[in-house]
Amino acid sequence: MAKIIVIGGTQSGSGKTLISLAIMAALTRRELKVQPFKCGPDFIDPGLHKVITGNTSINLDGWMLSKDACINAYKKAMHPSTGKAPDIAVIEGVMGLFDGASGSNDAGSTAQIAKWLEAQVLLVIDGRSMARSFAAIAHGFTTFDPDLIFAGCVANNVGSPNHVSLIREAMHTYCPTTLLAGCMPRKETLTLPSRHLGLVTAEEGILNSERITELAQWAEEHINFDQLLTNLPEHTEPLSPQDRWEATPSKMVRIAVAQDAAFCFCYADNLRLLEEHGAEIIHFSPLNDAYLPKDIDGVYLPGGYPELYAERLSLNTSMRSAIRAFSQSGKPVYAECGGFMYLAREITTDAATTYPMCNVFDLHCTMSTRHRALGYREITTTADSILGSKNTTARGHEFHYSFAEENTAHNSLYTVTDRKGAKTSTSGYVTRNTVGSYVHLHFASQPSVAKAIVEACLRTRTLHD
Repeated sequence: MAKIIVIGGTQSGSGKTLISLAIMAALTRRELKVQPFKCGPDFIDPGLHKVITGNTSINLDGWMLSKDACINAYKKAMHPSTGKAPDIAVIEGVMGLFDGASGSNDAGSTAQIAKWLEAQVLLVIDGRSMARSFAAIAHGFTTFDPDLIFAGCVANNVGSPNHVSLIREAMHTYCPTTLLAGCMPRKETLTLPSRHLGLVTAEEGILNSERITELAQWAEEHINFDQLLTNLPEHTEPLSPQDRWEATPSKMVRIAVAQDAAFCFCYADNLRLLEEHGAEIIHFSPLNDAYLPKDIDGVYLPGGYPELYAERLSLNTSMRSAIRAFSQSGKPVYAECGGFMYLAREITTDAATTYPMCNVFDLHCTMSTRHRALGYREITTTADSILGSKNTTARGHEFHYSFAEENTAHNSLYTVTDRKGAKTSTSGYVTRNTVGSYVHLHFASQPSVAKAIVEACLRTRTLHD
């Protein structure tokens, strides 16, 4: 049996992330096994979660995934086939608590995930320069949706002891049923650096042991964990028979997955689903390795920041040649966003320097000073491919600052619509058995995609044997 808590904020921003990390650090220091989750399509926060807890963070998204898919992803993380089961699930929310894909319902929101999992919410409110107004915000958020249950709230960015006293007095007067779990003082040393796609990634070492200790101490000193944990009920929902782990199939194929500072945006469940369908995942680094791993049947190039490492990627000519040769051999390659840019002929960075890339697609990717696309996407394939038969649909997310200029005309493998069903200009590029796009697909939105990739690897292996 385990406890579960959702950390939801009144607004978007790094404050909620910082408190989420601090809570995870404090709970881990208490020798609890913390299983982290992230609401929404973000990749960076889950990477930070893993550094803090040592456990892979799982994305839960009510627009990309169905309710059943989200619950199943949660259960599989909380009931591992091997090792100790987690003591507590900590789910970091996305944007504000009620913000998601719609202005009229809770689709894609933190509140939706909390209700699906029957989890209590710890509300984070920025208390800067507020007293009675803090209580007004807490009252509004905690009464907005009667189906939500709140474990309490945390005041962030509070100042003096007098400020804390005013917030506590206001909460006691106007929100007596809402536990004020803690008041977190402003601490200038505890900030998270950011750049154009969000926070700086865990792969760049922003969370060292000293920073993690400082986060844990900050939370321990200002959040009443004893009371909070006592008030959280045990989450006792058992696995139903159809949700139990099936026997792991024999590993039929080997898929090389890029993983380093340049390529670190990959949904954990994408790899889990590939493994469940018979893939052995072999990680490699386009930055640091000279060649692809031996005896592989497919390559997966996730997103990331290739533009920040364009010179190093370009100088690694042996890896670029190996990937180009692998694609030309007809073996499956799947690439999204940053990985897709790596397969282009060249990348021009925001410093206006152009670097040659793998030249699998006859495209030129150029960095812009503003985002070129941002939002949920649904793709439908227009032909048979390594992703499955024609008319395969899957959901994902698109967010990038670069744009691709085509040097030759092509037929897109995808038709792409946004969250409202309107068509977008995003393409799905294909050559031989290589597929690339700016869209990050979540395979759990259409599990047949992972199965199709494994089967495509198996088919091409047979052809090459």
